[in-house]
Amino acid sequence: MEGNIGELGQYIGVGLTAIGMGGAAIGVGNVAGNFLSGALRNPSAAASQTATLFIGMAFAEALGIFSFLVALLLMFAV
Repeated sequence: MEGNIGELGQYIGVGLTAIGMGGAAIGVGNVAGNFLSGALRNPSAAASQTATLFIGMAFAEALGIFSFLVALLLMFAV
């Protein structure tokens, strides 16, 4: 087995970071989706929940993108 053990540890850390933050993005998406499915059962409240829908989607997408960026930073900058 050749190679640097520090480099192997770096790759493992990058993978764990990306998985952890990706899991957080999935969790935020589930929370926003469940909130909206409960809130939108009342059709008269649907118009006021559009902003909440977009904010929840934006947080889920942002966490997914942040996980990718942090993985790249850890892989190439550290």
